[in-house]
Amino acid sequence: MSVIDWIVLAVTLLVIIVYGIYKSSGSKNLNQYLVGGRSLPWYHIGLSVMATQASAITFLSAPGLAYSDGMRFVQFYFGLPLAMVVLCITFVPIFHKLKVYTAYEYLEQRFDLKTRALTACLFLIQRGLSTGITIYAPSIILSAILQINVVYTTLFIGTLVIVYTVWGGTKAVSYTQMLQMSIIFAGMFLAGVLVVMMLPDGVHFKNSLQIAGKLGRVNAIDWKFDAKNQYSVWSGLIGGFFLQLSYFGTDQSQVGRYLTGSSVGQSRLGLLMNGLIKIPMQFLILLIGVLVFTFYQFNQPPMFFNKNEVDQVKKSRYATQYHALEKQYADAFKQRKEAATELTEALNTNNNDAIYFAEGRLHAAQAQTDTLRNRGIALMKQNNKLADVNDTNYVFLNFVTHYLPRGLIGLLIAIVFLASMGSTASALNSLASTTVIDIYKRVINKNATDGQYVTASRLATVFWGIVCLLMALYAGQLGNLLEAVNKLGSYIYGVILGVFVVAFYLKSIRGNAVFIAALFAEVIVIYCGYTETMAYLWLNAIGCLSVVLLAWLADTLLPKSSADSLAL
Repeated sequence: MSVIDWIVLAVTLLVIIVYGIYKSSGSKNLNQYLVGGRSLPWYHIGLSVMATQASAITFLSAPGLAYSDGMRFVQFYFGLPLAMVVLCITFVPIFHKLKVYTAYEYLEQRFDLKTRALTACLFLIQRGLSTGITIYAPSIILSAILQINVVYTTLFIGTLVIVYTVWGGTKAVSYTQMLQMSIIFAGMFLAGVLVVMMLPDGVHFKNSLQIAGKLGRVNAIDWKFDAKNQYSVWSGLIGGFFLQLSYFGTDQSQVGRYLTGSSVGQSRLGLLMNGLIKIPMQFLILLIGVLVFTFYQFNQPPMFFNKNEVDQVKKSRYATQYHALEKQYADAFKQRKEAATELTEALNTNNNDAIYFAEGRLHAAQAQTDTLRNRGIALMKQNNKLADVNDTNYVFLNFVTHYLPRGLIGLLIAIVFLASMGSTASALNSLASTTVIDIYKRVINKNATDGQYVTASRLATVFWGIVCLLMALYAGQLGNLLEAVNKLGSYIYGVILGVFVVAFYLKSIRGNAVFIAALFAEVIVIYCGYTETMAYLWLNAIGCLSVVLLAWLADTLLPKSSADSLAL
């Protein structure tokens, strides 16, 4: 990057951190530190909820996912609006009425301590692992730019987030996220406009979508029902509904965001704002990936986007073979570019015969470049069995650093860092609040002062920050980060949601029954996921329904006991 880009990057990050610490300087007690004094308006909540979900993974991996697999991923969010409605009707008023700090406090009042502790621990495991992935995402950017070991960039980024999260708590997170999302929206919109502007003369926005469509990248809707199909209307509406309901209704990283609302109405408006904006936002981010795909039909991309892995194979005994493949790839790309140009001309003249001929040429050229790329990946695997051969996380990064004007590169890199800081800070805050409220305050030290609990929260934030940093070091083996984080959540979210569904709607079922049901349901979900019996989105529905059915069965079979907690 140029000096201007580094200045833009540094100033943007510094302003965000100083702003967050300044706005949160009054967080002196537990109520202010964990839930911002329950004083924030709906637009703060809405932007904070969106920023927590829209991590660096979204802006780094989503365009790469669209580049390689098209628009199908947008169906993942189809269940979101309905989930927001259910949350507004059921979850939000209950949590506000009880004045809870975490979602899991309610479960002890409804069931018992062990059920509360089990769900809290499941959340801590899932969120701790996922946060490691969100820290890793921007670290690979710094690693690629500075050409230094990813361990050092991971430590730098993680430490940066820990500092201002520890200092300011939830208010720091919320205020910085509002500013972050404003910059992110502007930067991503500008990037999309520039992609179209940099297409060759005669290739317009409509042409770019037509070319991408001919190669299977404009495939946003899939009506075919197949339990093993990762993304379809059905998996998005049903499996996605259960995932989104659990994520926003039981994951403390999200619950903590709308618990800061000054009223039930403000929290509801914030969630509805998220439900209305998220799908168009995700669609546009994926669309940028599709436009980048078309851009690389006319501008030669690297055969493999992860430069670190390419450098490794070029230093090995396979270097000669890899260089030969790169030369063949360059020749094949020339044919692909010619075919794409012919297709554009045919589309502009509406010549159906020419369109058919050019489309056939383009498919053949694309298949040839894919074959050469796969041969290069095979050499990487031969050189290093642990090589990271999924480079979708590097596609958008490559485009940004090689083609965008100076200054804007720094801004877009800052956007990825901002998204990472926002989502990671929210996650660390939620991990700390769950640890202190559900474990430390309830089990270890029940009679501490408010100041001692704030200190414990800060220490818990540091602890989880270190744990997440350690987990981030293993994230490189997980493939596309956007899919990885959602797959990981699907193993746990459905079970946690099932516990809350029983708590809210099946008032006669007791604590022992739901505790046993949750344990068995988790085993079922892990088995289904491990054996790949179905696409990962369906695991959320399986987990939730298993808890409900098994809890009802266990409650019927278990002997009645006065020790069991009854409904409120």
